[in-house]
Amino acid sequence: MQYELYYWPGIPGRGEYVRLALEAAGADYVDVARERQDGVSAIGDLLGGETVPFEAYPPFAPPILKAQERLVSHVANILRFLGPRLDLVPDDEASRDWAHGLQLTMTDFIAEIHDVHHPIGSSLYYEEQRDEAIRRAQVFRQERLGKFLGYFENVLARNPAGSGYLVGDALSYVDLSLFQTVSGLRYAMPRAMAAQAPSTPGVMALSERVASLPRIAAYLESARRQAFNEDGIFRHYLELDAD
Repeated sequence: MQYELYYWPGIPGRGEYVRLALEAAGADYVDVARERQDGVSAIGDLLGGETVPFEAYPPFAPPILKAQERLVSHVANILRFLGPRLDLVPDDEASRDWAHGLQLTMTDFIAEIHDVHHPIGSSLYYEEQRDEAIRRAQVFRQERLGKFLGYFENVLARNPAGSGYLVGDALSYVDLSLFQTVSGLRYAMPRAMAAQAPSTPGVMALSERVASLPRIAAYLESARRQAFNEDGIFRHYLELDAD
């Protein structure tokens, strides 16, 4: 099966969480907005309910995955759909529910990361809410960053399989998502992440382990991997990474 991924070009964004799963599995996929001349307008058609046969099911926002006659939106929902098909989640239902719950926790984490630099509204420029962002960043660094990373550290430690992975004894899509989040945070807040590293060795080791997987390593070196920048979820502003 060839998958079609619909996400805005120019930023890794939330689409990167889906790309990593597709890349890790060696799946056949088209990154529509980057590979097709009409890619951006195709996203607009989906959102506007103008794409046959999905008129009655317009998604709210990208990322969107098309799999033959199926259309799936939202990162956690897409990964729940892809997990069994790409062998990125265990076979049993309980493990799949657990993985989905972890991914939803990641969704909460990502939303808080985004709101560090845009605490007032996404429609405003960073410079229009810089003072509020500085205050929000301080609370995030002191209270929320360690809470989320510490949670995933605890999950790794409590995994009965003792595999160093979050779910079961093999790589899952949640591991890939944690890698992307850690990578993004290292770009956005290198000092804060360096301070967190000693208390979250399992999380840091998992991130390095994912980066070294042959397919992921090849992807990270390819042109398909988009660099973090100040238009995406993870943005580096020195004043937000202050002590």
